Amino acid sequence: MTNSSDFPDIIPVFPLPGALLLPRSRLPLHIFEPRYLAMIEDVLKTPHRLIGMIQPRGKKASDRMQAIGCAGRVTQFSETEDGRYMVTLSGVSRYRIGAEVDGFTPYRRFETSWTGFEGDLAKSEKDPGFKRQTFFKLLKRYFENRGLSTDWETLKDADDELLINSLSMLLEFESEDKQALLEAPSLMTRRETLITLIEYSMRGGNSDEMLQ
Repeated sequence: MTNSSDFPDIIPVFPLPGALLLPRSRLPLHIFEPRYLAMIEDVLKTPHRLIGMIQPRGKKASDRMQAIGCAGRVTQFSETEDGRYMVTLSGVSRYRIGAEVDGFTPYRRFETSWTGFEGDLAKSEKDPGFKRQTFFKLLKRYFENRGLSTDWETLKDADDELLINSLSMLLEFESEDKQALLEAPSLMTRRETLITLIEYSMRGGNSDEMLQ
């Protein structure tokens, strides 16, 4: 699918607080609830194999959804001996949620609009204003503050989009903050939002920890 006109008008959605999927990124999921096991089985029968990740506005899957989510294609699938599914979604495009579709499925389905997100289908996005050395100084302080470890060489070797999107997905922020990262109109805006969130988190422990 290289054109949004090829996308379905209705997709199943997986409302998962704090879980962020971005275009051209990958999200591993551990599926064990019966309704979502059924969703995976049904999606694998479709030609597009798309699932719409989205943030609920509350803590429950039945709560009202955010207006924008990101659809991912099931690109890896395995089943455990006790019937759970391990899947990987590859982010394809963001979408705007429409009306909920009534039906007999145990999971929720919604009408979707892909208009306005055509740029998500590009091969990659650049951030020419990204000051990597300064960013890594802040990131190192953030990791040390929280007792986190990582493979710094791998992070430093990652291109701008992979680095910014991976950190946006992996770092622990509130659902509303994850939504802001998702809705960022460009990689530069997402990077600026990510820095703001890291700085805000750092100020919770030390007001002097600011990106210079």
